[in-house]
Amino acid sequence: MKTKVIFSCQNCGHQSAKWLGRCPDCSSWNSFVEEDFIEPKLTAKTDSSRINEFYISEPILLKDIENKEEMRIKTGILELDRVLGGGVVKGAVTLLGGDPGIGKSTLSLQISAQLAGLGIKILYVSAEESIQQTKLRSERLNISSSENIYIVNQTNLSQILEYIKKVKPNAVFIDSIQVIFNPDISSSPGSVGQVRECSNTLTRLAKAQGISMFIIGHVTKEGMIAGPRVLEHIVDTVLYFEGERYSSYRILRAVKNRFGSTNEIGVFQMGSSGLEEVLNPSRIFLAQRPKNSSGSVVTSVLEGTRPLLLEIQALVSRSAFGYASRKAEGFDYNRLNMLIAVLEKKLGLHLENDDVFINVVGGIKVDDPSCDLAVAMVIISSFKEKIIKDNAVLIGEIGLAAEIRNVAQLPLRIKEAQKLGFTQCLVPKDNLSPEDKFDIEVTPVRNIQEAMEVVFNN
Repeated sequence: MKTKVIFSCQNCGHQSAKWLGRCPDCSSWNSFVEEDFIEPKLTAKTDSSRINEFYISEPILLKDIENKEEMRIKTGILELDRVLGGGVVKGAVTLLGGDPGIGKSTLSLQISAQLAGLGIKILYVSAEESIQQTKLRSERLNISSSENIYIVNQTNLSQILEYIKKVKPNAVFIDSIQVIFNPDISSSPGSVGQVRECSNTLTRLAKAQGISMFIIGHVTKEGMIAGPRVLEHIVDTVLYFEGERYSSYRILRAVKNRFGSTNEIGVFQMGSSGLEEVLNPSRIFLAQRPKNSSGSVVTSVLEGTRPLLLEIQALVSRSAFGYASRKAEGFDYNRLNMLIAVLEKKLGLHLENDDVFINVVGGIKVDDPSCDLAVAMVIISSFKEKIIKDNAVLIGEIGLAAEIRNVAQLPLRIKEAQKLGFTQCLVPKDNLSPEDKFDIEVTPVRNIQEAMEVVFNN
C-alpha cells in the first residue's frame, strides 16, 4: 500500500493536498487536520474474490438483468420494520445515528435479541462498553438468555474482522464507529480518515458475505453524524433517533433508504425495560393537552403513510427588550417568519413588538406544510387571548396571499381525527371530492379570515 499525507476537514470530510484555514465546503474555520491517506492495492486473493462476488465484472444490458427481491427479515419490532421498509435486508448496511444517551445502544440490543430469537447468529461489538456493562443492560432489557448473541469488547478493526471470520455471524452490530480504528492509519479514532476507512472496510465485507451490518454513530451539536457525514454516502440506510433526551418519547426516522421509503417514522417510548413501541402515537401526543386554553390547537401531519395528530402551542408576549424574538421548537424557523409576515400584512396584526414562541408537543420535527393553518391560528389565539374550539382539527397550507391551499392525502388525515373523537375538521376548499363521506363535520375554508370565523368560541 502507498501512503501519502493529506489534510481532511473534521466537520464535512473535505480533503485537500495542503492545509486550509477555512473549509471550502462547510465554511468551518481551523478544521483541517493532517492525516495519512492509504491508497489500497488489491493484492490479497481474499479481497479480490470478495469484491468480485458483489460487483459485476462485465457490463450487461439493462433488459437482461433479472429482478430479484431483497431477502427481508422481519424483526418483530413493528415500528422498526415500518421505517426499514418491511424488515432487515440481507447484506444491507444500516447507520443508526442520534444524540448521546438517546437510546441507540438499547435499540441495537433489542434488535439483536429479536433477530437471535429467529435463529440468526449475532456478533455485537461493544466498543465503548465492557462486556459486563453490556450484560447488565441486557438483563435490564430481559434478553440476557439469548443463545445466538456473541458479545466482544474490541476497537481494533483487524481483530473485529478476525472475530467475524471466526464466528461467521449473519448480523453484526458496531457500537460505535467513532471508537473503531484501523492500525494501518496513523490518525486517531473518530477522525475522518479512520471513520471513512473503517466504514468502507465493514461495508465491503457485509456486501461480499451477505451480512446485515448495523453501525452506530453519534451526532454532533450541529446535528450531523460525528466523524463526519461521509458515512451517509457509504451505507445503504441511515436512521436518526430523535427526541428530547429527558422526554420518554423517541422518533426513529429514515433519511436515506436504498431498499424502501424515507417518509416513514417509528415512535417509541423509553421505559424501565427498554424501548416500547407506540402503536397509536396520536393519542399519546394529545394526552396532556390543556382544555379551554388559548394558544393551543390540533393539526394532522402525514409521516409517510401514517397520519399523526399533534398539538401545536404558541405564546405571544410583549418583548421586554424592544427587539422581538421568534423561537420555534419542532417547526421550521423560516416558515414561522413567513407566516408572521402574512398575518401582519393580510390581517393587520401588529406582532413587530411581540415575542412569538411555537412548540410542537412531543418532540416531533414537522416538515409537512399542512400544519401552516394551525400555526397561524394558534398565534392569533395567543395574541388575541381567544380560545380555539377543543374539538376542531386544522389542516391546510397557507400561501403568501393568506389563501389556504390543498394538501395531500386529506381523507386519511380526516379519518384519523374522526377515530380519536374530534367532531370538526377545517380543510382547504375543493380539496375533497364529492364522493368523500365522513362521520365528522368537514368545514372547507378559503382563507385565514374564514378560518377565524369558524374556530374561535367567542
